[in-house]
Amino acid sequence: MPSTLYTDPRLVALYDTLNPVAADTAFYLALAEGKNHIIDLGCGTGLLACELAERGHRVVAIDPAPEMLRVARHRRNGEHVQWIEGDARALAVLSPADLLLMTGHVAQVFLDDTMFLDTLKAARYALRNGGELAFESRNPTARAWESWTPAQSRRRVNVEGIAEVEVWHDDVSGSPESGIRFNTYYRFKATDETLTSASELRFRTQDELAALLESAGFSHLSWHGDWNGAPVSASSRELIVVAR
Repeated sequence: MPSTLYTDPRLVALYDTLNPVAADTAFYLALAEGKNHIIDLGCGTGLLACELAERGHRVVAIDPAPEMLRVARHRRNGEHVQWIEGDARALAVLSPADLLLMTGHVAQVFLDDTMFLDTLKAARYALRNGGELAFESRNPTARAWESWTPAQSRRRVNVEGIAEVEVWHDDVSGSPESGIRFNTYYRFKATDETLTSASELRFRTQDELAALLESAGFSHLSWHGDWNGAPVSASSRELIVVAR
């Protein structure tokens, strides 16, 4: 079952404020330079897809959540993006792309290796010869989930039309190998209502990701440990890969 973060209109309305343009956006925009046809798989509210379209790229954006796509379609430049409600199975009918992106740690949503491998194979099929796949996954050695406590994660954001919302994580359980489960709480100051979104994420090691990519047919892997291009180390918070 998908997290309510992607299906509840009240939480979808918060998504862009909680996930603004940042260093990851700049990394993927730079990677897209010189590439014509780009697929954004798991596009969410379409922030990156619309920015790519504004820069003249031909963009196909895919997401399984209709509420996210509803927001995406109404963005500036949204009319220049081909939006598809679906998952990696939609890739089979698209023309070959120069670049396929899976951003926002979407790779961690795949708890099962078989399902993730099927997605990577579909991505390989969707790319032209020499085309690239790029995505990021949190490095398990950084143990990000240990900071998903109310004391360390609590923050307050102001959202236009909604006012102040207090957000925090709690109830962490499970393991990085099988899936870390946690809840995110959203308290709306105007109504004193609290909504809860349950999530579960898989934390794969660099070796595990590399093995899956190679099994999917990718033979050249370039790794980064942060958005500035630093090499991967034990302290790296991210595992960013560009594969072809």
